[in-house]
Amino acid sequence: MQLSLGPILYFWPRETIEQFYQEMVASPLEVVYLGETVCHKRRSFKTVEWIELARQLTASGKQVVLSTLALIEAGSELGGVKRLCRNGELLVEANDMGAVQLLSEQKLPFVGGATLNIYNAYTLKHLMGAGLRRWVMPVELSRDVLADILADAHKLGIDGELETEVFSFGHMPLAYSARCFTARHHNLAKDDCQLKCIDYPEGLPMYSQDGEEFLTLNGIQTQSGRIQHLLPHWRSLADLGVDFMRISPQPRHTREIVQLYHRVIDGEEGVDTEVNGMLTSPVCDGYWLGKPGMEIIARV
Repeated sequence: MQLSLGPILYFWPRETIEQFYQEMVASPLEVVYLGETVCHKRRSFKTVEWIELARQLTASGKQVVLSTLALIEAGSELGGVKRLCRNGELLVEANDMGAVQLLSEQKLPFVGGATLNIYNAYTLKHLMGAGLRRWVMPVELSRDVLADILADAHKLGIDGELETEVFSFGHMPLAYSARCFTARHHNLAKDDCQLKCIDYPEGLPMYSQDGEEFLTLNGIQTQSGRIQHLLPHWRSLADLGVDFMRISPQPRHTREIVQLYHRVIDGEEGVDTEVNGMLTSPVCDGYWLGKPGMEIIARV
C-alpha cells in the first residue's frame, strides 16, 4: 500500500501553495497530483508553472501526475487541458472524457480520475484500451462494490495491468455544476465572482437546520460536509488489492495526516488513528461500508 497526495481542491494564494509543496518534499508520499481541477479562474499557478513545479518534485523522488479540470465549459479551458496532456514527459490524470481522448490520440498512459465515473470492470477494460493504467474509485462506492469490480477485472484478465486508488482522506468531491455556488452565496454572478473562493481555504460549510455540517461549497464543486477518513480500514483496502490511498490536501496538518497514515500502514504498533484534533470538521466513513456517507462507523 502506498500513499498519494491529491491535487489541491481549493483556491490558495501562490505563496501558500509553494510552501505547502516544500513541506511535502520530505514526506513519505510516493505520488503527488498537481493542477487545478475545479475552476480555471483560479490562477495562482499557470499551466506552465504547474509543469515546472512537477519537474521539481520529480527531481526530489516523487512520482508526479498532472491533473486536469473535471468540468470543461469553454475553449480556453480546453486549451489548458491540451497543454497538460501534451506536456511530453509527465503522467496525466484525466478527469473528463475530453482529456481521455487527447491522451488516447497520443497513445499515452494515464490515470482515470474519480470523475470519470467508472462503475464496472467492463468500463475499465474499455478505457485500458485507450491507455488507462490507474483508476480512482468514485467516492460514493463501497468496499463490497469495489471488491466486485476487482473480481470482475480478474475474470477479464486485466487486473495485473491496472492500479487502483481510493480517496481516503478529505472532504469528498460529490458533484460539479456550471453554476458557482460560492459566488451565488455572495449574490455575485459567476463571471464577476471576484474570486471569493480564496476567502475559504477549506471551502464554505453549509449546515442543516439542526446545525449539522451537511455539505461544503467550493466554487462549482460540492463536497461532503464531513471528512472521509479511511485509515481505520486500511487493512481491508490492502486485502482487496488497492495500491494507493489518496489524501486530499487541507490548509492545516496535511503533513501530520500523511505521517500518521504512513506510520500505521508501515506497521508501527499502538498508533492511534484518531484525527479529530487536527480537523475543522467531523470524520466519516459511511460510503466505504455501504452506509449513508455522513455516518462514522469505525471508532477508535
